[in-house]
Amino acid sequence: MIGWRDRLAWAVLSLVCTVGAEAHDFWLQPDSYRIEPDVAVPLTLQVGHGPFRQRSPLPVRRITRFAAITPQGSAVDLRGNLHLGHPTEDGELQFREPGTYVVVLETDNRAQSHQPAIRFNDYLHAEGLTAALEQRERTHRTDADGSENYSRRTKALVQVGSQRAGSQAQVTRPMGLPLEIVPDVSPYTVPTPAALPVHILFEGQPLAGALVKLTNLEHDAEPVETHLTDQYGRTSFAMPDRGTWLVNVIWSKPLSSTRETDFETFFSSLSFAR
Repeated sequence: MIGWRDRLAWAVLSLVCTVGAEAHDFWLQPDSYRIEPDVAVPLTLQVGHGPFRQRSPLPVRRITRFAAITPQGSAVDLRGNLHLGHPTEDGELQFREPGTYVVVLETDNRAQSHQPAIRFNDYLHAEGLTAALEQRERTHRTDADGSENYSRRTKALVQVGSQRAGSQAQVTRPMGLPLEIVPDVSPYTVPTPAALPVHILFEGQPLAGALVKLTNLEHDAEPVETHLTDQYGRTSFAMPDRGTWLVNVIWSKPLSSTRETDFETFFSSLSFAR
């Protein structure tokens, strides 16, 4: 017969595993963020970190945008470059002109997550989703199961040819995403040591109090830095050294009681190499 201590230990273990397994960090992972003109480079869609990292099972029907902003500022539709479900890759990138390209992928918000109260509350605390926590406390629902619709936005900075080629304005310009990480400088133009300042926009406005993480994708079990944005939606990291890097942020907003889920959650990331 299993005693209460064993049941408690099993519940704690289940919580840890569930939180890890349901990590939502998501990004575009090309084989290299630095490529030569006219050379095709495979990419995968990645989700999770550490032992829970895997290729994303995202179906193509949920992708609403896959495009690149060129060094000249024009948009190029890349949906034809996707082949999700391929044994080794989810698509490829190939650009003719040198310069820095901002590759962006967006999904719809039809995915849902439903979790028991303790797991949902732990997830909200871990990701710094204060608006959702305050809403649950205000409505006396901290002991109730939690649910959300969620969508993902991710940007990857891909350098084609010479690092000095082309404009960097497209890197630091907002793209109108519902939740967006906007670097104030291009990681490809700033030497080390230096700072990497970013600002976070939610529905076009600066987002204060958001938890922003910087992760080394080559050693990705834990972020190397985490910061809360200030009242202007800004924060700053030490400029990463060599390697591939991910900045990510999550935010939720409450939904009306007539909706099927309690919150709409937005996941956003920015990846690049140094």
